[in-house]
Amino acid sequence: MRKALDDIKIADFTWYVAGPLCVRYLADYGARVIHVETARRLDGVRKLPPYKDNTPGINRSGFFHNYNCNKLGITLNLEHPRARDLAAALVRWADVVAESFGPGVMDDLGLGYEAVSRIRPDIIMISLSSKGQTGPHASLPAVGMHLAALSGFMEITGWPDRDPSLLYGAYTDSIAGRFGAAALLAALDHRSRTGRGQHIDLSQYEAGLQFLAPPLIDCASSGRVLGRNGNRHTFAVPHGVYPCQGDDRWCAIAVFTDGEWAALCRTMGQPSWIDDDRYATFLSRKSHEEEVDRLVARWTAEHTAEEVMATLQAAGVSAGLVATAEDLHRDPQLKARQHFTALEHPEIGRSTYDSLGSRLSRTPAGLDRAAPILGQDNYHVFTQIFGLSDEEFADLAGQGVFD
Repeated sequence: MRKALDDIKIADFTWYVAGPLCVRYLADYGARVIHVETARRLDGVRKLPPYKDNTPGINRSGFFHNYNCNKLGITLNLEHPRARDLAAALVRWADVVAESFGPGVMDDLGLGYEAVSRIRPDIIMISLSSKGQTGPHASLPAVGMHLAALSGFMEITGWPDRDPSLLYGAYTDSIAGRFGAAALLAALDHRSRTGRGQHIDLSQYEAGLQFLAPPLIDCASSGRVLGRNGNRHTFAVPHGVYPCQGDDRWCAIAVFTDGEWAALCRTMGQPSWIDDDRYATFLSRKSHEEEVDRLVARWTAEHTAEEVMATLQAAGVSAGLVATAEDLHRDPQLKARQHFTALEHPEIGRSTYDSLGSRLSRTPAGLDRAAPILGQDNYHVFTQIFGLSDEEFADLAGQGVFD
Protein backbone atom coordinates (compact mmCIF):
# COMPACT_ATOMS: atom_id res chain seq x y z
CA MET A 1 0.00 0.00 0.00
CA ARG A 2 1.33 3.43 -0.92
CA LYS A 3 2.49 5.67 1.93
CA ALA A 4 1.42 9.29 2.26
CA LEU A 5 4.89 10.81 1.73
CA ASP A 6 6.40 8.39 -0.79
CA ASP A 7 7.47 11.25 -3.08
CA ILE A 8 9.30 13.30 -0.41
CA LYS A 9 13.08 13.25 0.05
CA ILE A 10 14.82 14.62 3.17
CA ALA A 11 18.45 15.50 3.85
CA ASP A 12 18.62 14.93 7.60
CA PHE A 13 21.51 16.75 9.32
CA THR A 14 19.87 16.49 12.77
CA TRP A 15 21.21 14.85 15.91
CA TYR A 16 20.22 14.03 19.49
CA VAL A 17 16.41 13.81 19.86
CA ALA A 18 14.18 16.64 18.60
CA GLY A 19 15.43 16.68 15.01
CA PRO A 20 15.71 12.92 14.44
CA LEU A 21 12.26 12.39 15.97
CA CYS A 22 10.77 15.11 13.75
CA VAL A 23 12.20 13.53 10.61
CA ARG A 24 11.27 9.99 11.69
CA TYR A 25 7.61 10.96 11.60
CA LEU A 26 7.93 11.72 7.90
CA ALA A 27 10.14 8.68 7.27
CA ASP A 28 7.50 6.38 8.76
CA TYR A 29 4.99 7.79 6.30
CA GLY A 30 7.22 7.03 3.35
CA ALA A 31 9.65 9.95 3.01
CA ARG A 32 13.06 8.84 1.76
CA VAL A 33 15.56 10.09 4.33
CA ILE A 34 19.35 10.29 4.19
CA HIS A 35 20.64 10.82 7.72
CA VAL A 36 24.01 12.60 7.76
CA GLU A 37 26.53 12.03 10.56
CA THR A 38 30.26 12.29 11.12
CA ALA A 39 32.58 9.96 12.99
CA ARG A 40 34.60 13.03 14.01
CA ARG A 41 31.84 14.20 16.34
CA LEU A 42 29.41 11.42 17.13
CA ASP A 43 25.76 12.04 17.81
CA GLY A 44 25.64 12.04 21.60
CA VAL A 45 22.61 9.76 21.60
CA ARG A 46 24.74 7.00 20.06
CA LYS A 47 26.65 6.97 23.33
CA LEU A 48 23.64 6.85 25.65
CA PRO A 49 22.12 3.72 27.22
CA PRO A 50 20.06 1.63 27.18
CA TYR A 51 22.20 -0.68 25.05
CA LYS A 52 21.00 -3.96 23.59
CA ASP A 53 22.06 -6.78 25.93
CA ASN A 54 23.66 -4.11 28.17
CA THR A 55 26.68 -4.11 25.85
CA PRO A 56 27.87 -0.54 25.10
CA GLY A 57 28.67 0.48 21.55
CA ILE A 58 28.02 3.34 19.15
CA ASN A 59 25.64 1.17 17.12
CA ARG A 60 23.79 -0.31 20.11
CA SER A 61 21.89 2.60 21.71
CA GLY A 62 18.16 2.01 22.00
CA PHE A 63 17.55 5.75 21.92
CA PHE A 64 19.38 6.23 18.64
CA HIS A 65 17.62 3.24 17.09
CA ASN A 66 14.16 4.43 18.04
CA TYR A 67 14.62 7.93 16.63
CA ASN A 68 16.29 6.91 13.38
CA CYS A 69 14.30 4.01 11.98
CA ASN A 70 13.47 4.02 8.27
CA LYS A 71 16.50 6.16 7.38
CA LEU A 72 19.56 5.62 5.22
CA GLY A 73 22.70 6.54 7.14
CA ILE A 74 25.84 8.17 5.76
CA THR A 75 28.92 9.84 7.22
CA LEU A 76 30.22 13.05 5.69
CA ASN A 77 33.00 15.24 7.09
CA LEU A 78 31.54 18.64 6.21
CA GLU A 79 34.75 20.38 7.23
CA HIS A 80 36.56 18.71 4.34
CA PRO A 81 36.59 20.93 1.19
CA ARG A 82 35.62 18.06 -1.11
CA ALA A 83 32.58 17.26 1.02
CA ARG A 84 30.90 20.53 0.05
CA ASP A 85 30.08 19.33 -3.48
CA LEU A 86 28.53 16.17 -2.08
CA ALA A 87 26.49 18.20 0.40
CA ALA A 88 25.27 20.40 -2.47
CA ALA A 89 24.26 17.28 -4.40
CA LEU A 90 22.35 16.10 -1.35
CA VAL A 91 20.49 19.42 -1.19
CA ARG A 92 19.62 19.28 -4.90
CA TRP A 93 18.23 15.79 -4.36
CA ALA A 94 16.15 16.75 -1.32
CA ASP A 95 12.78 18.40 -0.85
CA VAL A 96 13.56 19.13 2.79
CA VAL A 97 16.75 19.93 4.70
CA ALA A 98 16.51 19.36 8.45
CA GLU A 99 19.08 20.46 11.04
CA SER A 100 19.15 20.85 14.82
CA PHE A 101 22.44 22.64 15.52
CA GLY A 102 22.90 25.98 17.22
CA PRO A 103 22.30 29.17 15.18
CA GLY A 104 25.06 29.83 12.67
CA VAL A 105 26.50 26.30 12.48
CA MET A 106 24.90 25.48 9.13
CA ASP A 107 25.92 28.90 7.78
CA ASP A 108 29.52 28.18 8.76
CA LEU A 109 29.31 24.90 6.85
CA GLY A 110 27.96 26.65 3.76
CA LEU A 111 24.54 25.05 4.28
CA GLY A 112 22.45 27.84 5.77
CA TYR A 113 19.03 28.61 4.32
CA GLU A 114 20.26 31.27 1.91
CA ALA A 115 22.92 28.89 0.58
CA VAL A 116 20.65 25.87 0.16
CA SER A 117 17.87 27.95 -1.41
CA ARG A 118 20.35 29.06 -4.07
CA ILE A 119 21.05 25.41 -4.81
CA ARG A 120 17.35 24.55 -4.83
CA PRO A 121 15.00 27.57 -4.77
CA ASP A 122 11.94 25.63 -3.58
CA ILE A 123 13.75 23.90 -0.72
CA ILE A 124 12.07 23.65 2.68
CA MET A 125 14.49 23.89 5.59
CA ILE A 126 13.68 23.30 9.23
CA SER A 127 16.00 24.38 12.05
CA LEU A 128 15.17 22.89 15.45
CA SER A 129 17.55 24.77 17.72
CA SER A 130 17.19 25.02 21.48
CA LYS A 131 15.83 28.58 21.57
CA GLY A 132 15.33 29.54 17.94
CA GLN A 133 17.57 31.47 15.56
CA THR A 134 17.08 34.91 17.11
CA GLY A 135 16.96 36.58 20.52
CA PRO A 136 19.52 37.43 23.23
CA HIS A 137 19.91 33.79 24.39
CA ALA A 138 19.65 32.02 21.04
CA SER A 139 23.36 31.23 20.83
CA LEU A 140 23.62 29.75 24.34
CA PRO A 141 23.99 25.96 24.19
CA ALA A 142 21.42 23.79 25.94
CA VAL A 143 20.17 20.23 26.16
CA GLY A 144 16.74 18.87 27.01
CA MET A 145 17.26 19.00 30.77
CA HIS A 146 18.08 22.72 30.63
CA LEU A 147 15.08 23.46 28.44
CA ALA A 148 12.72 21.52 30.72
CA ALA A 149 13.93 23.75 33.56
CA LEU A 150 13.68 26.96 31.52
CA SER A 151 10.20 26.06 30.29
CA GLY A 152 8.90 25.73 33.85
CA PHE A 153 8.31 21.98 34.07
CA MET A 154 10.75 21.36 36.91
CA GLU A 155 9.35 24.16 39.06
CA ILE A 156 5.97 22.40 39.17
CA THR A 157 7.33 18.83 39.49
CA GLY A 158 7.98 17.43 42.96
CA TRP A 159 6.94 18.07 46.54
CA PRO A 160 6.31 21.55 47.98
CA ASP A 161 8.89 21.11 50.76
CA ARG A 162 11.63 19.70 48.52
CA ASP A 163 13.83 20.79 45.64
CA PRO A 164 12.40 20.73 42.10
CA SER A 165 12.57 17.32 40.44
CA LEU A 166 14.42 16.49 37.25
CA LEU A 167 12.28 15.20 34.42
CA TYR A 168 13.59 11.99 32.88
CA GLY A 169 15.05 12.37 29.41
CA ALA A 170 14.92 15.20 26.91
CA TYR A 171 11.31 16.16 27.59
CA THR A 172 11.12 19.29 25.45
CA ASP A 173 12.85 17.45 22.57
CA SER A 174 9.96 15.03 22.50
CA ILE A 175 7.50 17.90 22.24
CA ALA A 176 9.51 19.91 19.69
CA GLY A 177 10.02 16.94 17.37
CA ARG A 178 6.28 16.47 17.02
CA PHE A 179 5.63 20.20 16.48
CA GLY A 180 8.39 20.15 13.87
CA ALA A 181 6.77 17.31 11.96
CA ALA A 182 3.48 19.24 11.84
CA ALA A 183 5.28 22.38 10.66
CA LEU A 184 7.03 20.44 7.90
CA LEU A 185 3.75 18.99 6.67
CA ALA A 186 2.26 22.49 6.56
CA ALA A 187 5.26 23.76 4.59
CA LEU A 188 5.03 20.85 2.14
CA ASP A 189 1.33 21.56 1.63
CA HIS A 190 2.12 25.24 1.05
CA ARG A 191 4.76 24.36 -1.53
CA SER A 192 2.41 21.99 -3.33
CA ARG A 193 -0.01 24.89 -3.81
CA THR A 194 2.44 27.75 -4.45
CA GLY A 195 5.71 26.18 -5.57
CA ARG A 196 7.56 28.11 -2.87
CA GLY A 197 9.79 26.73 -0.16
CA GLN A 198 10.54 28.35 3.20
CA HIS A 199 12.67 28.25 6.34
CA ILE A 200 11.04 26.95 9.53
CA ASP A 201 12.67 28.38 12.65
CA LEU A 202 11.49 26.16 15.52
CA SER A 203 12.47 26.86 19.11
CA GLN A 204 12.45 23.76 21.31
CA TYR A 205 12.06 26.06 24.32
CA GLU A 206 8.92 27.71 22.95
CA ALA A 207 7.47 24.39 21.79
CA GLY A 208 7.75 23.17 25.38
CA LEU A 209 5.75 26.12 26.66
CA GLN A 210 2.71 24.88 24.71
CA PHE A 211 2.33 22.05 27.22
CA LEU A 212 2.08 24.57 30.06
CA ALA A 213 -0.59 26.78 28.50
CA PRO A 214 -3.13 26.50 31.39
CA PRO A 215 -0.77 27.69 34.19
CA LEU A 216 0.72 30.36 31.90
CA ILE A 217 -2.74 31.70 31.09
CA ASP A 218 -3.73 31.54 34.76
CA CYS A 219 -0.65 33.55 35.75
CA ALA A 220 -1.27 36.15 33.03
CA SER A 221 -4.93 36.58 34.00
CA SER A 222 -4.88 36.19 37.79
CA GLY A 223 -1.26 36.46 38.90
CA ARG A 224 -1.33 32.97 40.41
CA VAL A 225 1.89 31.02 40.00
CA LEU A 226 1.64 27.24 39.91
CA GLY A 227 4.09 25.53 42.27
CA ARG A 228 5.00 22.01 43.34
CA ASN A 229 2.24 20.04 44.99
CA GLY A 230 3.39 16.44 44.82
CA ASN A 231 0.73 14.22 43.27
CA ARG A 232 -2.20 16.26 44.53
CA HIS A 233 -4.76 18.04 42.40
CA THR A 234 -6.72 21.20 43.15
CA PHE A 235 -10.06 19.59 42.35
CA ALA A 236 -9.59 15.90 43.21
CA VAL A 237 -9.29 13.80 46.40
CA PRO A 238 -7.85 11.21 46.46
CA HIS A 239 -5.40 11.94 43.68
CA GLY A 240 -2.07 10.15 43.66
CA VAL A 241 -0.15 6.94 43.18
CA TYR A 242 -0.68 4.23 45.77
CA PRO A 243 1.48 1.20 46.69
CA CYS A 244 0.34 -2.24 45.60
CA GLN A 245 1.46 -5.81 46.11
CA GLY A 246 4.81 -6.70 44.55
CA ASP A 247 8.19 -5.03 44.23
CA ASP A 248 7.77 -1.30 43.56
CA ARG A 249 4.28 -1.67 42.10
CA TRP A 250 1.87 1.26 42.12
CA CYS A 251 -1.51 2.37 40.83
CA ALA A 252 -2.66 5.92 40.08
CA ILE A 253 -6.14 6.86 41.29
CA ALA A 254 -8.10 10.08 40.72
CA VAL A 255 -11.49 10.92 42.28
CA PHE A 256 -13.14 14.17 41.19
CA THR A 257 -16.80 13.72 42.15
CA ASP A 258 -18.84 12.52 45.12
CA GLY A 259 -20.21 9.75 42.91
CA GLU A 260 -16.70 8.50 42.17
CA TRP A 261 -15.89 8.68 45.88
CA ALA A 262 -18.93 6.54 46.67
CA ALA A 263 -17.87 3.99 44.04
CA LEU A 264 -14.36 3.89 45.50
CA CYS A 265 -15.70 3.36 49.02
CA ARG A 266 -17.94 0.50 47.94
CA THR A 267 -15.07 -1.12 46.03
CA MET A 268 -12.84 -0.87 49.10
CA GLY A 269 -15.58 -2.48 51.23
CA GLN A 270 -16.14 0.71 53.24
CA PRO A 271 -19.63 2.00 52.34
CA SER A 272 -19.87 3.83 55.68
CA TRP A 273 -17.24 6.30 54.49
CA ILE A 274 -19.61 7.62 51.82
CA ASP A 275 -21.66 9.61 54.33
CA ASP A 276 -18.95 10.09 56.96
CA ASP A 277 -18.72 13.82 57.71
CA ARG A 278 -14.94 13.69 57.27
CA TYR A 279 -15.22 12.46 53.66
CA ALA A 280 -18.77 13.06 52.42
CA THR A 281 -17.98 16.16 50.34
CA PHE A 282 -15.03 17.27 48.27
CA LEU A 283 -14.18 20.05 50.75
CA SER A 284 -14.28 17.69 53.71
CA ARG A 285 -12.10 15.16 51.87
CA LYS A 286 -9.70 17.94 50.98
CA SER A 287 -9.36 18.95 54.63
CA HIS A 288 -8.59 15.32 55.52
CA GLU A 289 -6.46 14.54 52.46
CA GLU A 290 -3.56 12.89 54.27
CA GLU A 291 -5.95 10.60 56.10
CA VAL A 292 -7.78 9.75 52.86
CA ASP A 293 -4.45 8.89 51.21
CA ARG A 294 -3.55 6.56 54.09
CA LEU A 295 -6.90 4.78 53.89
CA VAL A 296 -6.63 4.26 50.14
CA ALA A 297 -3.00 3.13 50.37
CA ARG A 298 -3.90 0.58 53.06
CA TRP A 299 -6.45 -0.98 50.67
CA THR A 300 -4.31 -0.90 47.53
CA ALA A 301 -1.41 -2.56 49.37
CA GLU A 302 -3.56 -5.69 49.68
CA HIS A 303 -3.94 -6.09 45.90
CA THR A 304 -1.84 -6.10 42.75
CA ALA A 305 -1.71 -2.94 40.65
CA GLU A 306 -3.53 -4.78 37.85
CA GLU A 307 -6.33 -5.82 40.23
CA VAL A 308 -6.72 -2.28 41.60
CA MET A 309 -6.87 -0.82 38.09
CA ALA A 310 -9.35 -3.33 36.73
CA THR A 311 -11.63 -3.25 39.78
CA LEU A 312 -11.79 0.52 40.00
CA GLN A 313 -12.24 1.03 36.28
CA ALA A 314 -15.15 -1.41 36.34
CA ALA A 315 -16.67 0.68 39.15
CA GLY A 316 -16.28 3.93 37.18
CA VAL A 317 -13.23 5.26 39.04
CA SER A 318 -10.25 6.52 37.08
CA ALA A 319 -7.27 4.25 37.78
CA GLY A 320 -4.19 3.06 35.95
CA LEU A 321 -1.18 1.02 36.95
CA VAL A 322 2.18 2.81 36.94
CA ALA A 323 3.61 0.88 34.02
CA THR A 324 7.19 -0.21 33.64
CA ALA A 325 8.83 -0.74 30.25
CA GLU A 326 8.14 -4.46 30.67
CA ASP A 327 4.45 -3.73 31.31
CA LEU A 328 4.24 -1.71 28.12
CA HIS A 329 5.72 -4.47 26.00
CA ARG A 330 3.04 -6.90 27.17
CA ASP A 331 0.14 -4.43 27.32
CA PRO A 332 -2.86 -5.97 25.49
CA GLN A 333 -4.02 -2.62 24.10
CA LEU A 334 -0.63 -1.86 22.57
CA LYS A 335 -0.41 -5.42 21.23
CA ALA A 336 -3.81 -5.11 19.61
CA ARG A 337 -2.70 -1.87 17.95
CA GLN A 338 0.66 -3.42 16.92
CA HIS A 339 2.42 -0.49 18.56
CA PHE A 340 5.77 -2.28 18.76
CA THR A 341 7.44 -3.56 15.62
CA ALA A 342 10.37 -5.98 15.58
CA LEU A 343 13.17 -5.14 13.13
CA GLU A 344 16.46 -6.79 12.30
CA HIS A 345 19.56 -4.65 12.90
CA PRO A 346 22.97 -5.60 11.45
CA GLU A 347 24.74 -5.40 14.81
CA ILE A 348 22.24 -5.91 17.61
CA GLY A 349 19.95 -8.34 15.79
CA ARG A 350 16.22 -8.39 16.35
CA SER A 351 14.76 -5.65 18.56
CA THR A 352 11.50 -3.75 19.00
CA TYR A 353 10.70 -0.17 18.07
CA ASP A 354 7.84 2.24 18.79
CA SER A 355 5.26 3.17 16.21
CA LEU A 356 3.98 6.73 16.06
CA GLY A 357 0.52 5.97 17.44
CA SER A 358 -1.48 7.36 14.51
CA ARG A 359 -3.20 5.27 11.86
CA LEU A 360 -4.05 6.47 8.35
CA SER A 361 -6.48 4.06 6.70
CA ARG A 362 -5.44 4.64 3.07
CA THR A 363 -1.76 5.55 3.43
CA PRO A 364 -0.55 3.92 6.66
CA ALA A 365 2.82 4.44 8.27
CA GLY A 366 5.15 1.54 8.79
CA LEU A 367 8.51 0.51 10.19
CA ASP A 368 10.52 -1.20 7.49
CA ARG A 369 14.16 -0.62 8.35
CA ALA A 370 16.17 -0.48 11.56
CA ALA A 371 18.32 2.55 12.29
CA PRO A 372 21.66 2.52 10.42
CA ILE A 373 25.00 1.66 11.89
CA LEU A 374 27.47 4.52 11.49
CA GLY A 375 28.12 5.07 7.78
CA GLN A 376 26.14 1.98 6.79
CA ASP A 377 24.85 3.35 3.49
CA ASN A 378 27.83 5.39 2.28
CA TYR A 379 28.58 3.24 -0.74
CA HIS A 380 24.95 2.89 -1.81
CA VAL A 381 24.10 6.58 -1.43
CA PHE A 382 27.19 8.04 -3.05
CA THR A 383 27.46 5.60 -5.94
CA GLN A 384 23.86 4.59 -6.64
CA ILE A 385 22.06 7.85 -5.82
CA PHE A 386 24.70 10.50 -6.51
CA GLY A 387 26.57 8.68 -9.26
CA LEU A 388 30.15 8.44 -8.01
CA SER A 389 32.22 5.74 -9.65
CA ASP A 390 33.87 3.12 -7.47
CA GLU A 391 37.23 4.81 -8.08
CA GLU A 392 35.89 8.24 -7.09
CA PHE A 393 34.29 6.81 -3.97
CA ALA A 394 37.51 5.05 -2.93
CA ASP A 395 39.54 8.22 -3.58
CA LEU A 396 37.27 10.38 -1.44
CA ALA A 397 37.16 7.76 1.30
CA GLY A 398 40.95 7.73 1.36
CA GLN A 399 40.98 11.48 1.84
CA GLY A 400 38.71 11.32 4.87
CA VAL A 401 35.66 12.83 3.19
CA PHE A 402 33.46 10.13 4.69
CA ASP A 403 34.93 10.31 8.20
